[in-house]
Amino acid sequence: MWGADALKNIGIHSFGILPSSRIAFDPEVRKICEGNLCRLYGKTWACPPAVGTDAQCRARCLSYEKALVFHAVYSLEDPFDYEGMQRGHREFKALCDRLYFLAKKHLPEFLLLSNEGCNRCQTCTYPKSPCRYPEMLFPSLEGYGIYVSELAARASLSYNNGPNTVTYFGMLLYSE
Repeated sequence: MWGADALKNIGIHSFGILPSSRIAFDPEVRKICEGNLCRLYGKTWACPPAVGTDAQCRARCLSYEKALVFHAVYSLEDPFDYEGMQRGHREFKALCDRLYFLAKKHLPEFLLLSNEGCNRCQTCTYPKSPCRYPEMLFPSLEGYGIYVSELAARASLSYNNGPNTVTYFGMLLYSE
C-alpha cells in the first residue's frame, strides 16, 4: 500500500493496523450520540441517524479486511484552550483530506472515519438534500458505535498524549 513515511508526511502522529474484526464496537457509544451531547445528532450526514443503524455501521466496517487506526496530537496552551482544540480539530480534518487523497491513489475502495461530525460546509444539507461532497464525507467514529479509547488500545496507540495536548483519532478501512 504505502509506507509509514507517507503517513507521517501527511501529519499522522502514530498508527496501527488491525483486522476489522478487532474494531471495538460498543452500542453504549451510539447511545451517547443519541443523547446529543455534541449537538450534532440529526444535523449532519456524518453522524447518526444519517450514517445508518448500529447494525448497518458495523456491517459496513466489517465488510473490509483491515483497519488503519491513526491519530494526531496537537499542542494546547493549557487544558482549557478551547481555541487550540478547535484549531487542532480543523487541522485533523485537513489531515483526513490528505489521507483520503493518498488512499485514493492506492486503494480501489475504502471507508474513512474521522472524529466528531463534518465541518466541510458552513451549513449541512441534512436531511433536506443530499450531501454536497459524499465522497469526502468522513463519518464519525463514535457515530458508528466505535469505542475510541478501546480501539486505540487494540491498535497499540496511546489515547492520552500528555498535558496540554488534544488527540484526534480516525480509521481507514480497506481490503487488500
